[in-house]
Amino acid sequence: MKVQELRNLSNDELKASLDDTKKKVYDLNFQRKYGRVEKPHQYRIWKKDIARVMTILKERENEK
Repeated sequence: MKVQELRNLSNDELKASLDDTKKKVYDLNFQRKYGRVEKPHQYRIWKKDIARVMTILKERENEK
């Protein structure tokens, strides 16, 4: 997701997105161990999405 799209989401939506993305990364790691990965480039994209969401949540926490 793009940063602007993420900034428009509420904290609860961001946390849900974070949990969903972490699950995707976990599943992809499991697939990588068994050599059945269809889209290995997704790992990097999802890791960056996790970092973006965590950064936005941290910024909002520091604003309070």
